[in-house]
This record gives sequence, C-alpha cells and structure tokens, in this order.
Amino acid sequence: MSQGQDSERGHAGSLSHPRHDLDDLLTHAVRFSIVAALAGLANAEFAAVRDGVEISDAMLSKQVALLEKAGYVHVEKGRVGRRSRTWLSLSDEGKAAYAKHIAALRAIADLTG
Repeated sequence: MSQGQDSERGHAGSLSHPRHDLDDLLTHAVRFSIVAALAGLANAEFAAVRDGVEISDAMLSKQVALLEKAGYVHVEKGRVGRRSRTWLSLSDEGKAAYAKHIAALRAIADLTG
C-alpha cells in the first residue's frame, strides 16, 4: 500500500472518524469507570474506588496495574494509624487521555444527531 493510504478504509487521506481518537485502554468498561471515578478528584482511597465502581479488590488491582503501566494512574501506599492504605490518582497523561476519549465519544454521538 502506498504511503498516505489508510489500510482500514483503503483510500488516501487522513482518518477522520472520531472513533480513531478512542483510547484502547479506556474502551474497557471497568478501566473507563476507574478513570472516570478518579477524574474529578485529587486522589481516592482504593476501597472507595472499588466500592464506587462495584468490582472486587482483585479486579481493581489488575486494572489499576494496567493503567499504572500506561502512565495513566499513580498509586501511593501509606499508613493511617496501623492500617495500610492505597490511594489512586490520575496522572496528567491519564487526565489528557480521559478528556480525549470523552471528546471522541461525544463526537461519535453527535454524528447521529
């Protein structure tokens, strides 16, 4: 295929459908829900995110690990009294990815209106 051609659409030109701006990590409903839960907060305790998203500790741990590896989420461990705690927060990259993903979803929705 020649340079400048879109292998998905098979013709020259740039990709224009807003779905191309969706973030692959955030198309997973649980990861999207975690990022959305953190979007307006400075940080949140692990248990609060778990309960808010309605998932198990194991599921939250697995998904947070993927988001952390991508640089979207910061994980901070500490203690409150004798109890260990984990706090989650969105990185600047995570905030930008979330905003871009939301904008793409809105643009897709607007195509039908």
